[in-house]
Amino acid sequence: MRKTIPFLIILLQFSSVYTSNGQGCSDAGFCTLNNFKPGSLDTMPPVHQIRFGASAGGADHSITVFGNYLEYDRRLSKRFGMDVKLASLAQSGSQANTFGLSDVYANLHYQFAENVKLSVGAKIPLTDGNTLKDGLPLPMDYQSSLGTFDLIVGLAYGVGGVQLAAALQQPLTQNENTFLVKAYAGDTRYADFQPTNQFKRKSDVLLRGSYPIPAGSKFKISPSLLLIYHLGNDEYTGELGKKLEIKGSSGLTLNTNVYLDYEVNLHNAFQLSLGIPFIVRDVRPDGLTRSFVANLEYRVRF
Repeated sequence: MRKTIPFLIILLQFSSVYTSNGQGCSDAGFCTLNNFKPGSLDTMPPVHQIRFGASAGGADHSITVFGNYLEYDRRLSKRFGMDVKLASLAQSGSQANTFGLSDVYANLHYQFAENVKLSVGAKIPLTDGNTLKDGLPLPMDYQSSLGTFDLIVGLAYGVGGVQLAAALQQPLTQNENTFLVKAYAGDTRYADFQPTNQFKRKSDVLLRGSYPIPAGSKFKISPSLLLIYHLGNDEYTGELGKKLEIKGSSGLTLNTNVYLDYEVNLHNAFQLSLGIPFIVRDVRPDGLTRSFVANLEYRVRF
């Protein structure tokens, strides 16, 4: 029975591609950090790791999102390590096409025991979250970064073959977005977008459970459930200068992920992952909405 449960999770994940109509995966950045992904509890990782990744996803308003990243991991001692990640994002939709650098993630982690790892780090924005087109501010859906400086703290824990992760992403600053529908008077392209002038975004909590399953000598498949809880309703400043609450922007997003790892040899490996939503928030003003995300990563160790 114990071995059957992970395969049922995988089946549910793939079947939900056809049954889920919602827009879900609302990742402020920490969901894709290596420290909170399956396999992060390796007791003795190599001294150096470099990761290259590219992703594609579907967003609100029929926007297609493409992302890529470069990450460097360094083992400093038997228990201490650090990693730095640089990300960029491109959005393509009927309203606009944009591309820009997103954020730098810098993290320190300490492995207390074989099955417990603590991570502390920051998300450092490379834009202010107020990209313009033809001199007018674009909504958050077309921004390459949230534009916030965030603290990220998390813990990974393994028990009985199951890997668990919990994390908090707390904005310490806010962005400079100035989007109001009024700026596009007579232009209906952005009429359905949420205003985010002087956007104030609340924090997120992550909980993830995964079950890595070896499939031969080179393959591993890891079904995963990912819960993200947005801890409060976001806010913006309206046309009359009044601060307004975005009702329905707090709450739960529940996603499923599956990871397929292929180890070419001791130094090279590939990872393919897919994420889709089961439960979504009513309103997602931050532009992070994804109906699905697929990611391919190449890793080299030395």
